Amino acid sequence: MIPYGEQHIDEDDIRAVIEALRSDWLTQGPRIEEFEEALAGYCGARYAVAVSSGTAALHLACLAAGIKEGDEVITSPITFVASANCVLYCRGIPVFADIDEKTYNISPEEIQKKITHKTKAVIPVDFAGLPCDMEAIRKIADEHDLIIIEDACHALGAEYRQGDEWLRVGSCSHSDMTVFSFHPVKHITTGEGGAVLTNNEKFYEKLLLFRNHGITKDPEKFSNKDLAFSHNPESLIHNPNPWYYEMQELGFNHRITDIQCALGISQLRKLDSFVSRRSEIASAYNDAFKNITYIKVPTQPEDRKSAWHLYVVRIDFGRINKSRASVMNALREKGIGTHVHYIPVYLQPFYRSKLGYKEGACSMAESYYKMTLSLPLYPGMGNNDVNKVIDSVKDCLDVR
Repeated sequence: MIPYGEQHIDEDDIRAVIEALRSDWLTQGPRIEEFEEALAGYCGARYAVAVSSGTAALHLACLAAGIKEGDEVITSPITFVASANCVLYCRGIPVFADIDEKTYNISPEEIQKKITHKTKAVIPVDFAGLPCDMEAIRKIADEHDLIIIEDACHALGAEYRQGDEWLRVGSCSHSDMTVFSFHPVKHITTGEGGAVLTNNEKFYEKLLLFRNHGITKDPEKFSNKDLAFSHNPESLIHNPNPWYYEMQELGFNHRITDIQCALGISQLRKLDSFVSRRSEIASAYNDAFKNITYIKVPTQPEDRKSAWHLYVVRIDFGRINKSRASVMNALREKGIGTHVHYIPVYLQPFYRSKLGYKEGACSMAESYYKMTLSLPLYPGMGNNDVNKVIDSVKDCLDVR
């Protein structure tokens, strides 16, 4: 069976985890900071805060941005539910702006239409690994004093051009915070895990606080000096009491472990080769399907380089007189796993019943959803696997 996505673990990764298991640290140890520094360095950001999942990263970013009850946050409907749920966790209101017909990313023009006096932030989603038009979104955000939380869970290793320079997603050149996921089907994995990157020191400090129950052990930040410090008459130096800490906010246990970060450090070293292989597979698919009139292959603008988390095609199932379910079942019988990314978030029962969303809210997103299909794409695929997918798709779609 060739699944639509799969982690790629080698002996170096296994050794890294074993070394962590044999060390003195399993949970909160030195590998977390090492991973954060390596990730920030790779992306070109000042700070990285590693957490327990991509969802946790989105939640913490919303908390750091100050999202509160009644605040509106604009995001894409074509994404995993976590991109919108993180707003609800803060008692905010997710607002969905339609997608661009060519890239399937959130449309800057549609964002502009959705802004009200209640809008506090925007969560653009780099769908399938392709960066959004962040320059246009930044301009809109600056005009309306909005915070940008870039959901780049699909896009680690992706790049976009700024002038003559190529920048990596995560550099936060156009976003206030950028979120990554390290789920097994993503570009690198820590089992479960995620991170928030930022160049803003205030956001960074909030992220650290909210990650760990709202607790700080930093003497510089203690608010109750009488309880925190004891006077040493011999040296005349004020030292914090060794047992002392302060809970200053209602935080969460969104911490990642040393074991996970050991795997992440090892995986990060191979990220460029992973992205390169994904790009090779996507190119092979493009060549195979580009001239089939009822298949639309993905678009990649010249100023952006996708990390190719997903390979998504749009198929006019009506023209071939077949349902998507029948095609997926036929491919499965041939050993090919496929998926659908995604059902528009607002069509989920919770969003309909609690927020009153109905069909027709985002026409382009719904049109896209009816035709989309994700084909297998992961770095462990060999050329024979790729050719098998191509031949199987053509066979199931009656391509002659």
